[in-house]
Amino acid sequence: MAARFKVIIPARFASTRLPAKPLADIGGKPMVVRVMERALASGAEEVWVATDHEGVRDAVLAAGGKALMTRADHPTGTDRLAEVVTTLGWAPGEIVVNVQGDEPLIDPVVIRQVAEALAADVNAEIATAAHPITSVDEFLNPAAVKVVCEKNGHAQYFSRAPIPFPRDAALAGALLPGKPLPAGLLPLRHVGLYAYRVGFLKAFATLTPAPTEQTEMLEQLRALWHGYQIRVETLGEAPPAGVDTPEDLARVRAFFAANNN
Repeated sequence: MAARFKVIIPARFASTRLPAKPLADIGGKPMVVRVMERALASGAEEVWVATDHEGVRDAVLAAGGKALMTRADHPTGTDRLAEVVTTLGWAPGEIVVNVQGDEPLIDPVVIRQVAEALAADVNAEIATAAHPITSVDEFLNPAAVKVVCEKNGHAQYFSRAPIPFPRDAALAGALLPGKPLPAGLLPLRHVGLYAYRVGFLKAFATLTPAPTEQTEMLEQLRALWHGYQIRVETLGEAPPAGVDTPEDLARVRAFFAANNN
């Protein structure tokens, strides 16, 4: 039986590199509406946009979507989701997928995959995604977050450092930019797409930040530090990149223009 799940799209108006990003026009529609359309295509029971800006809310409502105003001072996106599920009164066992508001090319199938991975894993409170890393350059890049998993598919650790670290290959000089990955090294790059059980979202706001979280600047390490299990769904390939810069926006606009969307 297909998993039942809902989607929340956090859409903060402020952005250092791309002001008013959620309202950026992409083929005649605001970016946040493009993301909402992708989420609706995933088969989610409900899709809500959570925003701190009336203009974003109004754009979503004008497109026939659902939007909720949230506080502007949440320290993390997960805290914003916790406010939404509390306001809407969703039950602790329900599954919620957090789809970022700057992912207008996200694959609806991947949204459903992550939700179904959590639904099938009774020991996990969170599910996320990863894909194989194919180059040493990506492996060494601190902007590419890596994840190492246990045999059952639960995350052991996330890091900006290259993990698992191939000691012998590094000592032999094989871990250099431009070179192929050492034989047998199968690193995974984390994809920032999450499914949560509502009960965990409500508990998250009460958890103290983890030392590892503060060192790596990776919010998901708080869950691991407090003993929660994170299921990792491995994708066959990297999903399309989101929109962080004017260059990214131009790329996405060109995609929609080429595909008549």
